Amino acid sequence: MSTHAQRERLLLADILEAAGPDAPTLCEGWTTRDLAAHVVVRERRGDAAAGLVVPRLADRLERVRREYAAKPYEELLQLIRTGPPRLSPFGLKQLDEAANTVEFYVHAEDVRRAAPDWTPRPIDPLFADALWARLERSARLLGRRSPVGLVLRRPGGQTVVARKGSPVVTVLGEPSELAVFAFGRQQAAKVETEGDPDAVARAYEARLGV
Repeated sequence: MSTHAQRERLLLADILEAAGPDAPTLCEGWTTRDLAAHVVVRERRGDAAAGLVVPRLADRLERVRREYAAKPYEELLQLIRTGPPRLSPFGLKQLDEAANTVEFYVHAEDVRRAAPDWTPRPIDPLFADALWARLERSARLLGRRSPVGLVLRRPGGQTVVARKGSPVVTVLGEPSELAVFAFGRQQAAKVETEGDPDAVARAYEARLGV
C-alpha cells in the first residue's frame, strides 16, 4: 500500500510533466524546471541540500541546483518518480512520509496555483488528517519568523500555535490550505483570518516556512 508521500511524489511529477519545463510557479524566480531540480537535489544530494538550513552553504546548494536544472527535463521528472537512492535518508519510509508528504503537496500547489485558471483540489479526509498531523509537528518551525502571534485552526476547532506572541492572528481553513499558508504562500491560500487588520497584514507579509 502506497503512502501519502509516495502518492504526492507521483502526482507532483505528473503535474510538472503536464505544465512543461518553462511554466511559472509560486516560488519566486523559479520555473517548473527550477522547482524540479530543487526536488531532486534535496533528496539526492545531501552534501548540497544542507544549504537549505545552513546559510553559509546556500551558494553551493544553488550552484548544484543550477547544474541539475541544466539536465533534460524528462530526466529530472524520472528522478522524482524513481525516488531517493538507496543510501539516502529519504529512502526510509517513515522519514519519507514525515519529510515529504507536505513538501510534495505544497510544491504541487506551487505549480497548480501559479496558473490563472486553477481550481481547488479535492482533499480526502485521511489526507487532510495527515497534513494536519504534520502541521502540528512543524508549526513552530514554520511560524518562527512571524512578527505576530500566529494560530492555525481547522474546521471543528482544532488549533495549533505557530508563533507565540501578541497581537494574535488566527488563520482558519482546511489543513491543505493552512499548509499552503504556513509554508509561505499566504497570498495563494484559501483561508480566513481573525485579528487586528494591521497584525493580519503583517502575518501575510511574513517569511513563513522552512
